[in-house]
Amino acid sequence: MPVSPLPALEFHLASTSPARRMLLAQAGINAHAFAPKVDEDAAVADAERRAGSALTPAATVELLARTKAEAGAALLRERGTTSGLVFGGDSVFVLDGTIYGKPHTAEEALRRWQLQRGRTGTLYSGHCLIDLATDAAVRSVTASDVTFAADMSDAEISDYIASGEPLNVAGAFTIDSLGSAFIDRVDGDPSTVVGLSIPALRRLVRELGHEWTALWSAPEPAQT
Repeated sequence: MPVSPLPALEFHLASTSPARRMLLAQAGINAHAFAPKVDEDAAVADAERRAGSALTPAATVELLARTKAEAGAALLRERGTTSGLVFGGDSVFVLDGTIYGKPHTAEEALRRWQLQRGRTGTLYSGHCLIDLATDAAVRSVTASDVTFAADMSDAEISDYIASGEPLNVAGAFTIDSLGSAFIDRVDGDPSTVVGLSIPALRRLVRELGHEWTALWSAPEPAQT
């Protein structure tokens, strides 16, 4: 079946992550991306206070994915948008039972890479999808194990951190850019490690009663 010039179903990405947007584009989805304006630390702290204990990695990413999707849906409705799907996602990396989000500073990124070099940790990604037309929402969490190169030199670690790439990504690494050379193996869905599991998202779209292919956009004409 040919792909239509415009998708039958609009996809709103409540995230400004270039990696998530590129992943969707590679899957045929031209997402409308925007910032959901969520205080992640406050959301987790409030949930842990009410629960009386620390959240598990899976519960953390599920909570933040839902919070972002709901904030995104509310913002879109304020702007008059009443149809389409809204996606919220979040990721954390876990090593030795400790949850690691974005390092933000070079010092913290260096500490993490010295710790995770040659070892295996787990990247969790939470997904929440809301149908603006019906307000129905579905969620899922996926996880993939990531093994880092044991022979990564101190100079390589320093140069990678100096690139700035690891500072604002969960776990201080990527698999779709500069960090890919320092990862020996991924056990599980690779797109989970990017921050959005495409197979999981397809299942969520179908749970809401839509066909995955309704999100496809025609590729832009090649430049000559």
